[in-house]
Amino acid sequence: MDAVSTVAAGGTVMDPQVISRLLARIAYDQPLALLTPRERDVLAMMAEGRSNAAIAQRLHFSEGAVSKHTSSIFAKLGLGPSDDDNRRVLAVLAYLDGTRSA
Repeated sequence: MDAVSTVAAGGTVMDPQVISRLLARIAYDQPLALLTPRERDVLAMMAEGRSNAAIAQRLHFSEGAVSKHTSSIFAKLGLGPSDDDNRRVLAVLAYLDGTRSA
C-alpha cells in the first residue's frame, strides 16, 4: 500500500533487489567504482607520473601506506603479479579509460 501511495503522489518505488543488482553490475562494469576515495587519489597521482615517495609527501602519509593503497588498487582492478606486464601502467590505463567514460 505504501508503494501505491508513493506512486500515486508522483514518486517512484524501486525493489531493493533491483537496486542491489544494478549496483553490483556498475561495480562489475566499472572496476574503478570499487576503489575508495583515497585509493582514487593515489591512482590519480600515479597517473600524473608521481613516485610513491611523492604521493606520500603530497597526501601526508607514509610510503608504506602508499604501497598498501597501491596493492589494494591492483587487487581491486584484477592486476595480479606478472613478469610480462607493468601493473602500475595497467592501473593508470584503467584510470584514464574510466575517467574518459565517466
